[in-house]
Amino acid sequence: MKTLTNATVRSGAARDFIKKLNSQKLLILMILPACVYFFVFHYIPIYGIIVAFKDFSISSGILGSRWVGLKWFYEFFNSYVFWRLLRNTLMLNVYNLMFGFPVPIIFALLLNEIKGKRIKRTIQTISYLPHFISVVIVVSIMNLLLSTTGGVVNKAVAAFGIEPINFMYEKSWFRFLYVFSAIWQNFGWNSIIYFAAIANINKELYEAATIDGANRWKQTLYITIPGILPTIGIMLLLRLGSLMSVGFEKIILMYNPSTYEVSDVISTYVYRKGLLASNFSFGAAVGFFNSVINFIILVASNYISNKLSGDTIGLW
Repeated sequence: MKTLTNATVRSGAARDFIKKLNSQKLLILMILPACVYFFVFHYIPIYGIIVAFKDFSISSGILGSRWVGLKWFYEFFNSYVFWRLLRNTLMLNVYNLMFGFPVPIIFALLLNEIKGKRIKRTIQTISYLPHFISVVIVVSIMNLLLSTTGGVVNKAVAAFGIEPINFMYEKSWFRFLYVFSAIWQNFGWNSIIYFAAIANINKELYEAATIDGANRWKQTLYITIPGILPTIGIMLLLRLGSLMSVGFEKIILMYNPSTYEVSDVISTYVYRKGLLASNFSFGAAVGFFNSVINFIILVASNYISNKLSGDTIGLW
């Protein structure tokens, strides 16, 4: 009888599941391409992580290559560039987080105060445009503006009697230029989610605050900002999860031997050692180390956020 009852329960659960699938088949079809993409290009290649623990040879293949254990990790940790790479990667990301993360929030809050819908939409559209500009174009624009021969910035500097500055070859300027250009290119696009969060705040709260005599500043301080705090917390967690990741494309376009000391990061080192030098196992080991550190930071940040505010990204 017990077995029959369990079978009946399982059969009923299966029917309910199939019924839910049928009722949501359009949503499933919409999300299916994304699931296929992530499965094919993100989950299946995971087995390639074993390259980091092998002396990979193209002729032998991944499975046929000789196991070397943690050899490549030891080689990376004992490398004279290890601490420089770690410091530069963290510095660029910390600066980007400190100065770049608040800008979209501030922009969304300021734009929310504009009453004219046409003006607001125009400003929004203009702020989005730099996001769609190629990194190559952005760096080219920087080179033109900062050039010592005809660059607008150096012409303005020369007007004050100051000698032209070779910004792109001065290591003291590299981090500022990298972070500033990243903020300019992405703040409008990153602000979209904060606009959406502000739009979801109950308008009756503002009406009640107005009746109580609260001005726009107090409404922003006590209604708008608390209303978008959960969104800010989630976005901050996601940013912390990539604290050790710096895209190598922009840095490769910007850096040169005179700025290596402050511009060389883990991703560019992986590119040089793994692809250019064809040491695939070493590059895989360094990339794997970087991913593990990112994962640890994300889990720790998520745990702390869960304890302090209850906001998490659902890791547990």
